Amino acid sequence: MSTGFFGDIDPIPFEGPDSRNPMAFRHYDPDQMVMGKRMEDHLRFAVCYWHNFVWPGTDPFGGQTFDRPWFPANNMELSRHKADVAFEMFSLLRAPYFTFHDFDVKPDHDSFADNHRDLMEMRDIFAAKMQATGVKLLWGTANMFSNRRFMAGAATNPNPDVFAYAGALVKSCMEVTHSLDGENYVLWGGREGYETLLNTDLAQEDAQMGRFLNMVVEHKHKIGFTGQILIEPKPQEPTKHQYDFDVATVYGFLKRHGLENEVTVNIEQGHAILAGHTFEHEIATAAALGIFGSIDINRNDYQSGWDTDQFPNSVSEVALTYYYILQNGGFGAGGTNFDAKLRRQSIEPDDLLMAHIGGMDICAQALKAAAAMIEEGTLPDFVRDRYAGWQSAEAQAMLAGERSLDDLSARVLAEDLQPQPVSGRQEYLENIVNRYI
Repeated sequence: MSTGFFGDIDPIPFEGPDSRNPMAFRHYDPDQMVMGKRMEDHLRFAVCYWHNFVWPGTDPFGGQTFDRPWFPANNMELSRHKADVAFEMFSLLRAPYFTFHDFDVKPDHDSFADNHRDLMEMRDIFAAKMQATGVKLLWGTANMFSNRRFMAGAATNPNPDVFAYAGALVKSCMEVTHSLDGENYVLWGGREGYETLLNTDLAQEDAQMGRFLNMVVEHKHKIGFTGQILIEPKPQEPTKHQYDFDVATVYGFLKRHGLENEVTVNIEQGHAILAGHTFEHEIATAAALGIFGSIDINRNDYQSGWDTDQFPNSVSEVALTYYYILQNGGFGAGGTNFDAKLRRQSIEPDDLLMAHIGGMDICAQALKAAAAMIEEGTLPDFVRDRYAGWQSAEAQAMLAGERSLDDLSARVLAEDLQPQPVSGRQEYLENIVNRYI
């Protein structure tokens, strides 16, 4: 049933690359087969609740620019209307999944009991809408950064009562996610970090965060939730330094607290850039460490030093994203969540649709390019051949700890080893990538 917010727009069709219809997909054809799998099943698109239906268009120097009929959503009537519009949008885009924070979908009360009551009501509303539309939940998460009680962190807060409150929030939101058959649960430590070392005990806060995450994992198993627990790395903003700086930092934290086999990562392109990495670096690192889970797709403005959360618009950037995801066997339970928002001057309702149409088309083009690179085999074959020497018996013995430095020295002297460099052919490989863009 139409809410009227988007006018008389029909569900977005696929019309092919020659289409000039701004309300049609040119490249995203959900049923197109790519490497033996439907495109929809490869990409697993999700539309987020927060940027689309909560953010009012503010920035550090300006106030609200979006005029939405459910703002300020400070009562359940407006929250229900917001849900009506959200699921209409998911259906128009034919998006298979959505994502949300508890804070996004209901009023925010001082009382935990009131917040829990309203979240349970929205859970039931979501369940009915999911059944009616077929839209599924990719993941849920708890907002533990917006309210002033979290100004010094949630799990890492110096006040143990805030730690306890955060634990209650996660319990509530994880159970809602589980009841809605969510496929993952995400923790984003928006304020798990520090502003100054002068008032921070790093060892204490690391111990708190480690115990908190272990409690989350323990509760996952207690309630029978089979989805992934995901951490979303981010280096800074809003804090000066966040403890989940990047994938490698998160892996070190997981190992330190015995969680490397329990928790994976949800990697965002904009956060990777803030950490001084490329998106594909973070994905490849997570895959190599065995903790790759899911992605938030967006981009940053390279002239701004903060997280601008723009919709992807470059096939060349996104193609390598999917190349490394496909090389790792695909998403599994993860997916492509559009953690992206309109520019504050894009104020019309159909701007929400066109932004996602463009982003979904970019991802579809990038997926096809990545699949072609893998199917041709030049790139993976080159890497395999480059490291082929490590398959020899002697090389394997070195890796297995069967050789000492004395052994290596003796062999170099006995065989008069004089290894010669071999070209890495970077430009040749870059040219191959560009062949598919």
